[in-house]
Amino acid sequence: MLVIRFGWSFEGFTVTNVIYSSIAGVEIPKFVDTVTPQYKPKFDELLVELKEAEDKSLKESERLEKEIAEVQELKQKISTMTADEYFEKHPELKKKFDDEIRNDYLGY
Repeated sequence: MLVIRFGWSFEGFTVTNVIYSSIAGVEIPKFVDTVTPQYKPKFDELLVELKEAEDKSLKESERLEKEIAEVQELKQKISTMTADEYFEKHPELKKKFDDEIRNDYLGY
């Protein structure tokens, strides 16, 4: 008959008992995080700033895309555009131009 034993015996003393008692005596320290609570509010503020900057950037991108489209349209039409057509798109320049003519200021 084959008998399998775990550990060896020496007058009532087994290696497995020593190993088990050694493992049972090991205490694993519990990690206490003292750093994260200090930086969490700062990180949250940075996230809010990031979101605001992202929104501002998206609005600026939309504005620039519209401006680019206007400039490209103007570039295509500039060779055949009349002054009246230009002043329709830029009434403030027409007013300034008319004021300069009315006041005899022709850029001299």
